Amino acid sequence: MDAPEQPQIYLITPPEVELSQFPAQLAAVLDAHPVACVRMALSTRDEDRLARAGDALREVTHARDVALVISDHLLLVEKLGLDGVHLSDAARTVRHARKELGDDAIVGAFCGTSRHEGMAAGEAGADYISFGPTQASALGDGSFAEADLFQWWSEVIEVPVVAEGALDINMIRDLAPRTDFFGIGTEIWDKDDPVAELATLIAAMQG
Repeated sequence: MDAPEQPQIYLITPPEVELSQFPAQLAAVLDAHPVACVRMALSTRDEDRLARAGDALREVTHARDVALVISDHLLLVEKLGLDGVHLSDAARTVRHARKELGDDAIVGAFCGTSRHEGMAAGEAGADYISFGPTQASALGDGSFAEADLFQWWSEVIEVPVVAEGALDINMIRDLAPRTDFFGIGTEIWDKDDPVAELATLIAAMQG
């Protein structure tokens, strides 16, 4: 995932999906809007459910030439024919994942609010670094990735950066000049019309 001139959309699935409906919903969004990558971020740890979801979503994404990565389950990447892995433990397993998956796979790392972890993950071979949430909420310890972090990263570090978590129109407008990708998930899936909701966010991104 190279750093684009304009921010691109990196879609994140909901933690729970209904396989009778979600693939069609995802297809509709991908057909309507340009998306750089999709992350399968399911909360289940049931291997069979993950495999069925991976097969269903891979059909949708690969038919549209969109990369599909999975959160954390490194061993399922090759098994399900996915494009890579998104690691949620910052820099800790980046080197291992790169060695296991090879140079062509996408290896991304979520680094929360830590510039240090982001730099370590980049040095270990991550293709992108993800920071978030982008504003304060009652979740976790309340910490968030401030605009200054994205500004500094975009000026100093070449590894592409993803802004994700607690995004809204104002935050997207504010971060658009400072980030390479917006990780969009519940921001659209919780709405009645995800296609229209994403159109609104993309409009904000483009100013």
